[in-house]
Amino acid sequence: MAENDHVPVTYDSCAHVEGPFFHGTKSALAVGDELVPGYGSNFQQGRVSNHIYFTALEGTAAWGAELATALAGSEERGHIYVVEPLGPFEDDPNVTNKRFPGNPTESYRTRHPLRVVGEVADWQGHDPEVVKGMLDSLAQLREQGLDVIED
Repeated sequence: MAENDHVPVTYDSCAHVEGPFFHGTKSALAVGDELVPGYGSNFQQGRVSNHIYFTALEGTAAWGAELATALAGSEERGHIYVVEPLGPFEDDPNVTNKRFPGNPTESYRTRHPLRVVGEVADWQGHDPEVVKGMLDSLAQLREQGLDVIED
């Protein structure tokens, strides 16, 4: 799909989006576990997340896993889970139509649970220098007060 052909994904119009879907995290989970909103954000200390975020791209989930573990001060690799949304979802407004038109990261969010249906064991991470660059960019945004999360 060309970037200018983006069909907005809303809670009322999400059935056209097909998985598989992925969630990257620092947390160790098991098949059958459900991720639900209302817990601390991986990306802003002290913030409770009103949504659960997920993606249709394994590479985007890798960023979630790597950043969540790094921001927690962990040296662990993190995890990428295959998840099933248990309710409607929408485009993630934090990335959709921001740097690029549409939703090229295929990132979504929901206020409903995500059920873990599997784990991706052999996912490809980013080079440590690339992760450090992303962390440095996030720190700079935070210093400028621009690390706003639309949640």
